[in-house]
Amino acid sequence: MISYRSVVKRAVFSVLLLAVVSLGQNVFAQDGKALFMEKCASCHSVTKTLTGPALKGIDERVPDKKLLHAWIRNNQAVLATGNKYFNDLYLANNKTPMNLFPDLTDGEIDAILAFVKTEGDKPVVAATPGGDSPADKAQSSDSTLLYGILTLILAIIVFTLLQVNANLKKLSDDKEGVPAHEPVPFWRNKAYIALFAVILFIVGGYYTIQGAIGLGRNKDYQPEQPIYYSHKVHAGTNQISCLYCHGGAQDGRHANIPSLNICMNCHMAINEYTGTEKLYREDGTEVHGTTEIQKIYSYTGWDPAQKKYANEPKPIEWVKIHNLPDHVYFNHSQHVVAGKVACQTCHGDIQNMGEVKQFSDLSMGWCINCHRETKVQFNDNKFYSIYEKFHDDLKSGKLDSVTVERIGGTECQKCHY
Repeated sequence: MISYRSVVKRAVFSVLLLAVVSLGQNVFAQDGKALFMEKCASCHSVTKTLTGPALKGIDERVPDKKLLHAWIRNNQAVLATGNKYFNDLYLANNKTPMNLFPDLTDGEIDAILAFVKTEGDKPVVAATPGGDSPADKAQSSDSTLLYGILTLILAIIVFTLLQVNANLKKLSDDKEGVPAHEPVPFWRNKAYIALFAVILFIVGGYYTIQGAIGLGRNKDYQPEQPIYYSHKVHAGTNQISCLYCHGGAQDGRHANIPSLNICMNCHMAINEYTGTEKLYREDGTEVHGTTEIQKIYSYTGWDPAQKKYANEPKPIEWVKIHNLPDHVYFNHSQHVVAGKVACQTCHGDIQNMGEVKQFSDLSMGWCINCHRETKVQFNDNKFYSIYEKFHDDLKSGKLDSVTVERIGGTECQKCHY
């Protein structure tokens, strides 16, 4: 007869081994996706054109693996070689330079490309009204819940087997005339109590830390606004520049919510929604575009029949989405004008959003990582003309690029009062 202690050891070891192997496989499978989301997703999608082109089929368009690795690490060096494909791509994207990633290893780049290929090979599923397609939702989810359920099932099986083993041992001892000791109930067993306490400490500590880290962060916050304003219709379909409505982004600290005068510049003439694409809220309810335009008239006091302002205007109580702590200094114009940062870098695929949500967590770590990795565009940028040493080092070849960090982008006083 197998001893009780031996069975416990084997069962616990098997569960731990399975958990470690499963976790390792899950982490390995997520490496490419995690790197893609960290390094590429602000400018690229697998299937859609954002700031940069869609990446689906990139390994077919550029079969030379070494050349593709060189492009990802330092696109300016590849452009200097006169490569036709990449120079044509550069011109087709209005000479918008790609960030440099010299620190990426061959393995990391291969993991990103493998993720792009896997996602690109998935069948396209039609989008559901008012939200992401099922494929997009599947891509954005992970297997955490599945692994949790499997772990719970395995734990139940282990405790059941332990109980069966204890009963069999008791029957065997009774048959052989061995004096049996009264088994200790599991709720009084010190080993079980200690194991439960350790598990509770680990799980509780994990969620406590995650909650503390996420305190005050509102990533994916998506409130319903008084008027349904679709960025997809305005910035996407109609190609209206972000800076037309948010002019403060190039002139000062705040991007500002556009005044109703900005809206009326167009909607004095456009009094109905004639788009072929239906509008939906995130909950799937359909939005009547013409009714939303009428709401603008109600707030401004505009009478479309008389073509004049006939009533008293009233302010629209827009719900603010992006908030930074009071002790944090952020200047939009510095990033947009001097840094030439695309709006999508921080705000996501805004031209494809109906109701806007907060794309980034806007944490200190997120900002610092961006400053450490983002290359400053020195060429034809008068703002950086004072950095003569860096210009000289770039010309002499001592440096191939300069990050925001090297010009003081990670100094505390730059962002904190």
